[in-house]
Amino acid sequence: MPRALRLLLAGIALAALARAADLDLPPAGAFTIVVIPDTQGYRGRATKATPQSTEPLTNPVFQNHTRWIAENLRAQNIVFVSHVGDIVDINNAEQWTLARECLDRLHGVVPYSLTVGNHDMTSKGDASLYQRFFPAERFRAFAWYGGSYGHDRSEQNVSANNVNSHQLFSAGGLDFIHLSLECNAPDDVLAWADGLLRQHAGRRAIVTTHMDLGPIERPKDNEGYIKDPKGRMNWVKIHGARGNSAVQMWEKLFRRHANLGFIFSGDQSRTTAMRLAARGDAGNTVHSLLSDYTSSGPLRVYRFVPSANEVRVITYDTTRRALVDSTTHVEARDQHQFTLPYAMKP
Repeated sequence: MPRALRLLLAGIALAALARAADLDLPPAGAFTIVVIPDTQGYRGRATKATPQSTEPLTNPVFQNHTRWIAENLRAQNIVFVSHVGDIVDINNAEQWTLARECLDRLHGVVPYSLTVGNHDMTSKGDASLYQRFFPAERFRAFAWYGGSYGHDRSEQNVSANNVNSHQLFSAGGLDFIHLSLECNAPDDVLAWADGLLRQHAGRRAIVTTHMDLGPIERPKDNEGYIKDPKGRMNWVKIHGARGNSAVQMWEKLFRRHANLGFIFSGDQSRTTAMRLAARGDAGNTVHSLLSDYTSSGPLRVYRFVPSANEVRVITYDTTRRALVDSTTHVEARDQHQFTLPYAMKP
């Protein structure tokens, strides 16, 4: 087959994939990072959503997310996938088993990271079940896996063994370091992260942590989660007095690194979608982006376009196979579909 015909057929195939996904093709040189919001939508027996059910445990939205990512790796040039945490709803072996089945579709196919949310461990930070199903050993064979935080204390179920991890990848001629930091990461974890960001100061940095944006102060009632003032959160759920709020994590770590460009988070479904641009100490803009779509169909597609020095943020529902224009708590389309400036080329 002539080379020109092969290229034509390949282009047609890619275009067909993009149309099937209801997304246009990325421009030349662009690449995509996908962020999976909280995946607490478990159904079936012994779940919060359907406690009286006798049906088998399922999570169709989680399955749809990883299926869509696998189907669109080439068409959308997906180079990295990050989960913002609350991987499970109830911290039990049954839900972790299903979560791993969902993520097995990505394992060995694309670099990915998992962030430990408050539903993924106990309030004291015990992440034993997460560590059983997603230990550091599961990822060590991959060249992109940079390693995880460790300590020599007796409680190895807290913070260690892939509860906090980092990944190294390159795309579009740019080198990145990504850190997954557990919910309300304590000072020892932040010191580890600080060292990594200094060591890799020549790489562009992205952080995923579970709690960042949402109600600034802890709401006193359910209505407060919707109506209270929102911004970087100043309260914690995990680790008690050792836990750092989002405000503390910003002050102690994030603002100090010139290479940090993005902070991804989830946790707050009644905030749903929010973004905040803040200035780091070196004058760099850090984009904080919350996406928690009530564990329903949407996920986030971050399309990096170096030629335009911008990131196109696309919220896409992998169940309906459609773009998201509005949600119950965030009606404006421009909170779900928007573009951010991000210098990548001179």
